[in-house]
Amino acid sequence: MTDQPSRPGRKRSAQSRDAILVATLELIVEVGYAGLTIEGIAARSGAGKQTVYRWWPSKADVLMEALATKADLIVPVPDHGSFAEDLREFLVATFALGRKQPVADTLRALMAQAQLDPVFGDRFREDFLSRRRDVLDRIVARAVDRDELPDGVARGTVLDVVFGTLWYRLLATHEPLGPELADELVALLATA
Repeated sequence: MTDQPSRPGRKRSAQSRDAILVATLELIVEVGYAGLTIEGIAARSGAGKQTVYRWWPSKADVLMEALATKADLIVPVPDHGSFAEDLREFLVATFALGRKQPVADTLRALMAQAQLDPVFGDRFREDFLSRRRDVLDRIVARAVDRDELPDGVARGTVLDVVFGTLWYRLLATHEPLGPELADELVALLATA
């Protein structure tokens, strides 16, 4: 995300933005999504409530940006020259983050909010889901260039399989997101 506000007003202070995002991640662990409020975020971060509302239209938006920023910092975009190695590293890091209970709960809450609020749903798809897909797509694009995808498997299908599996396990089955699953997906998708 840039330092430009999402709505008219002053430019964001990077320090205030970071404090707000950190406060949001701390509070979600302590109080959960239902207990998270803009007032609580403002108080924890030392920012004014109006500042938070000026930059984000809702608590879901603040939380979405905080989680996306965390994922950007933690999940690598490796380039080992091998799709299997790159995919495995990406999956292991993604699944490790998704196994953390506060992250899993946050993802579920954001997806639920996206279903209930179509306007937020559009932002969630654009600012979070597409952002995460774009990271994996860079890895898959290199695999396409090296002719490492299995015959007949489209680039978008690889993305759908990975994220479909992730979201299905998070939302429907609560089955584990472990290194074993990463290995299975690599065996499925990286066999040229």
